[in-house]
Amino acid sequence: MKFGYTIVYVSRVSDSLDFFEKAFGFKRRFLHDSGEYGELETGATVLAFAVHALGKMNLPNGYIAADTSILPLGMEIAFVTENIKEAHEKAVATGAVSLKEPILKPWGQTVSYLRCPDGTLVELCTPVG
Repeated sequence: MKFGYTIVYVSRVSDSLDFFEKAFGFKRRFLHDSGEYGELETGATVLAFAVHALGKMNLPNGYIAADTSILPLGMEIAFVTENIKEAHEKAVATGAVSLKEPILKPWGQTVSYLRCPDGTLVELCTPVG
């Protein structure tokens, strides 16, 4: 078994891809001709986006859409970087909402939290150890 994908259900896949490219510097790996599914180059695990219609098809009993929830969902996507302050500021300038400015944790890691325009909760963090 290996971790293959994180798929975030969003209103507009192209908007999410654009945001993550501009805010975090990821490259677009794939966008289906329908515009309903897309992926980013993020390393060993794929970060993907799919439209809510696909989410509703896959989960007919429903789910909480991150972009309509008042609070962030109880899960996050974490991106590791050496320069948290710069990455955090760039994401906010691109349209993210700052939830927690960069802070040094007791174990030596610096972290910050953002909410992306599509509702995705992102942690920016320095490497551990």
